[in-house]
Amino acid sequence: MNSLETLNNTIIACRRCPRLVAYREQIAREKKRMYRGEDYWGRPVPGWGDANARLYIVGLAPAAHGGNRTGRVFTGDSSGDFLFGALYRAGFANQPTSVSRDDGLKLRDVYIGAAARCAPPDNKPTPQEFANCFPYLAREFELLKNARVLLGLGAIGFNAILKLLASHNIALPKPIPKFGHNALYHIDTYSVIGTYHPSRQNTNTGKLTVKMFDAVFETAKRALADGR
Repeated sequence: MNSLETLNNTIIACRRCPRLVAYREQIAREKKRMYRGEDYWGRPVPGWGDANARLYIVGLAPAAHGGNRTGRVFTGDSSGDFLFGALYRAGFANQPTSVSRDDGLKLRDVYIGAAARCAPPDNKPTPQEFANCFPYLAREFELLKNARVLLGLGAIGFNAILKLLASHNIALPKPIPKFGHNALYHIDTYSVIGTYHPSRQNTNTGKLTVKMFDAVFETAKRALADGR
């Protein structure tokens, strides 16, 4: 897996987790009523974005009727609308919406991955399912040679980043960094940022507002400008 393209093809073909294979394929067969006329992706969802990105975003997993339908992470659901709106306002994307793989969206200096690549029941992969998927995240990180600012969406994304760094023999500070919204840590040559996940549960309740999310990407831009 010496390129992102090769890695992504390997991810798409993965069948390591029987529970997730069964669920993602069931969703793709049954579909949601409003998407009944569409062909669902129904496979693991690879990362995507700018291969030369300095900002690497790590999410949780594809949504059952979002990434699992469209084949692109954070595409076709409300979380994606919130995320790409913020990326557009911050200058990292050429448009504020993401509805399909061929919608013309382009990311600048950003690559997006996930701790798990298959849509999980109740949005909750098991520890073993996360472990099965981790080698893909680790290899993706290695291939993103320019990544220096690492942004974790939610505690799971944030902790996956810490695991990534530790797995690459990068010593974590003591005490171990704790997840917090717009919390910034400098670890070795990397800047690590946490943010509440742009899930409907957070955005509809006001736990995460547009202003709060925009502030996270301003933090990321400052970290990039600082060369960390």
